[in-house]
Amino acid sequence: MNDTAWAIDIDRDAISKAALARAEHAPLRAGEVRVRVDSYAMTANNITYAVFGKPAGLFGNDQGYWDFFAERHAPARLPVWGFATVIESAAEGIAPGDRFYGYYPMASHAVLSAGKVGAGGFTDITPRRTSLPPIYNQYQRIEALPDYRADHHDYWPIFRPLFLTGWLIADQFEDEGDYGADQILIASASSKTAIGLGFALAQRAGPRPVSIGLTSKANVAALAAQGIYDSVIAYDDIATLDAAVPSAFVDMAGNGAVTRAVHGHFGDALKVSIIVGKSHWDAEADAAALAGPERQGFFAPGRSQKRVGDWGAAGFGQRIAEAWLGFMAVAPRIARIDRREGSAAALDAYREMLSGRADPAAGILVVP
Repeated sequence: MNDTAWAIDIDRDAISKAALARAEHAPLRAGEVRVRVDSYAMTANNITYAVFGKPAGLFGNDQGYWDFFAERHAPARLPVWGFATVIESAAEGIAPGDRFYGYYPMASHAVLSAGKVGAGGFTDITPRRTSLPPIYNQYQRIEALPDYRADHHDYWPIFRPLFLTGWLIADQFEDEGDYGADQILIASASSKTAIGLGFALAQRAGPRPVSIGLTSKANVAALAAQGIYDSVIAYDDIATLDAAVPSAFVDMAGNGAVTRAVHGHFGDALKVSIIVGKSHWDAEADAAALAGPERQGFFAPGRSQKRVGDWGAAGFGQRIAEAWLGFMAVAPRIARIDRREGSAAALDAYREMLSGRADPAAGILVVP
């Protein structure tokens, strides 16, 4: 297939069914821009987007992640985070050559409807997107990002949205008095969101809960060597932890076996159980039969909107910028860049992440 104009179509009812499709360049309407996607990340977070592609109540309406880049009658397009360059513009204030960081479809090109155009960027105002979380609809000019550094470029798609989620989880714990927990168990601890959470917890001033990373036995030594968590143990060793210690559980992957092990071991000593992602999309949690607290979801856009309300947009941005630049001092040693080029490689990267075969020590960067 010609790599200059392609997209990956996904079956809305079976996310393992994905295929390359040729993309047509229809004429732009007033206010639209056509961008070439320069690079995007493929992470476990994207699999969570696919799992919740159809309406699942996350957005408080009848929409899901498929609604960002496809009409209901069309094949699904997976949202990804990355950089893109404008190649054609019918929008005032945006010119060919302008570059933006934001949310794009898994494709070589995209058409966006630009509103609220300013020096910092614009908001996509495609009708179906206006009722979706605002954080996903904002496109930021690279030159206007206060914490952007050229040498961090490839790490932005790979880590930025996931680090932000981890930072927001840590912020919620602090805001909630850590739910009364003395330790926080973080499942799928090698995931980039979990690493963001572990890093943010470690930066807290004053007393805080102990962070315990949970991972597969094969990953324990390497993950412990990174120094992100206070300790790292294998899933098989959960039962060795003191079951009387007031604990919190943050589940990044939705693996049912791990969830049952944690809930069964700690029971009422488990003060809160938070599920963040569903990268283990084919695993069942049997939540109805779990001991301990009812599981609750974490939704980063909602938490972001709360903090923007609390601190103002500028205050929120300043806090994120400071945390991000601190994290970028360690990110390159946590994950190497695994660059994939072209449409076939993009499809393979999606299938690899979906299968769970992706190396957690690599950050997959797709260059369409």
